[in-house]
Amino acid sequence: MILWDLFFTFLKIGLFTIGGGYAMIPMIRSEVVLNWQWIDENSFVNFIGIAESTPGPFAINIATFVGYETAGVIGALCSTLGVVLPSFIIILIIARLFTRFSDNKIVKSVFWGFKPVVAGLILSAAVTLTLQAILPNVSLAGFNFDFSGFDVWALVIFAVIFILSKVKIRGRQTHPFLLVISSAALGIIIYGAGPMIFG
Repeated sequence: MILWDLFFTFLKIGLFTIGGGYAMIPMIRSEVVLNWQWIDENSFVNFIGIAESTPGPFAINIATFVGYETAGVIGALCSTLGVVLPSFIIILIIARLFTRFSDNKIVKSVFWGFKPVVAGLILSAAVTLTLQAILPNVSLAGFNFDFSGFDVWALVIFAVIFILSKVKIRGRQTHPFLLVISSAALGIIIYGAGPMIFG
């Protein structure tokens, strides 16, 4: 039964989310954290970090991680198949029809309507993840903002990486790979080596 639940949940996410992996974050969180409670908030944030840092599409990675955490290898296969199947079918249909209808006013209007929704979903995901990283004890479901776990170092890492992302080296912005490596190194230093050195 859990395998069907994983498949159907991620099928629904893949079918009804427009705008790519980041736009899926609020819906994935709503389903796997709040509705089914397969993982908690902290694990969800960690999964997002892992999914973003590993090769491959973000949505597929996070579906695979959640499925594996919930029901092992078969769970990972079911959730991955569920999230991929709608996109696979829809892109085949669009590939055949888009050139015919791309200049249609109704089609253009639909795509213009999608833009603010996608922007809103991505903004919602950004706010949720930022709060969860800086305030680990926050409960966004019940709007319980517990400031006792305020993590100043998470804010410092965010500020450093944000500044690095704006710095230009030889006229080019810092490569995203370097930003990921830099944030990982800061995390190891602050959260790994720091407590061992300073107790």
